[in-house]
Amino acid sequence: MNRSAFLKHTAIVSASFFITKDLLAKPKGPVYGHNNMKYTLDTKWGQLNPEKNPVNDCHEMVQDAKGRIILLTNETRNNVLIYNKSGKLLDSWGHEFPGAHGLTLANENNKQFLFITDTNRHQVYKTTLDGKVLMTIDCPMETGLYKKKGEFVPTEVAVADDGSFFIADGYGLQYVLHYDHKGKLLSYFGGRGTETKHLDNAHGVCIDRRHGSPTLLVTDRTRNCFKRFDLQGNLKEVIQLPGACVCRPVIHKDYLYAAVLRSPNLDKDGSGFATILDKNNRVVSNIGGNAPVYLDGILQPMAQAEQILLNPHDVCVDDDENLYVAQWASGKVYPYKFTRV
Repeated sequence: MNRSAFLKHTAIVSASFFITKDLLAKPKGPVYGHNNMKYTLDTKWGQLNPEKNPVNDCHEMVQDAKGRIILLTNETRNNVLIYNKSGKLLDSWGHEFPGAHGLTLANENNKQFLFITDTNRHQVYKTTLDGKVLMTIDCPMETGLYKKKGEFVPTEVAVADDGSFFIADGYGLQYVLHYDHKGKLLSYFGGRGTETKHLDNAHGVCIDRRHGSPTLLVTDRTRNCFKRFDLQGNLKEVIQLPGACVCRPVIHKDYLYAAVLRSPNLDKDGSGFATILDKNNRVVSNIGGNAPVYLDGILQPMAQAEQILLNPHDVCVDDDENLYVAQWASGKVYPYKFTRV
């Protein structure tokens, strides 16, 4: 081959390489989100045969140490569905949780456990990953706050580093109750009221370890915000999210993720999206929502921009930075997967 032919051949090979690389890198289908947090959508990811493995409301999801994606639904034919990251069903269990709502993963002595809240049974359960119930928490009548068991409607659990845990009574009297690792009540805070420290629709809780000493983030859904408390229950910060009726806060690395059930208020059906905040608690991306806008440092009202989600209830972030979204009252749809691009 002469020099001219060699150079021509090399140019063709190089061009083919970059064209192929560009084609491989280009996302398939629409891209959702903003800034550096953008995703493609797969609505078929978690779809199963509803005759064999049905769902009702898909409430919450977590990823365990084995990389499995665990879904909680209030369908008692299989309350828990366990997927791999490709959407293949690996296992299912649970028939006794008609009000299955909150799902939290806990680490204890190099083992993992689940906390499940049941809004129908007014109880919280600690279970093994295959469904054996290890602990049951009933309505804390000893507080003197509750006149009857039905007033306790727990929605979420957050587990601290010492094994103690916090229960959000998000559909009940709006208290956050702190228990030791054996299930003994230690303290409580929040409750209904008009002061900033009070809560309304305290739907979710999580431990935030992004800023040194752990703190507790609590949803105040009807007021469109998260509230940060220290672990003793003292209010430290209000994270305003105007227009967003947020579900539980989910921390992954430096980011805070949340499903926005509806926008701008709970009366508007089918108006949800997902939101992502950075370490400084500034919104950087809305999936299915409008681009976040700050004027003079103040976040402007957010709203659904594209109806790719109806009433999303939770966001799970996997070890590849992909998202899984579970939806409530959205036609019994299985979870969607958003692959980061």
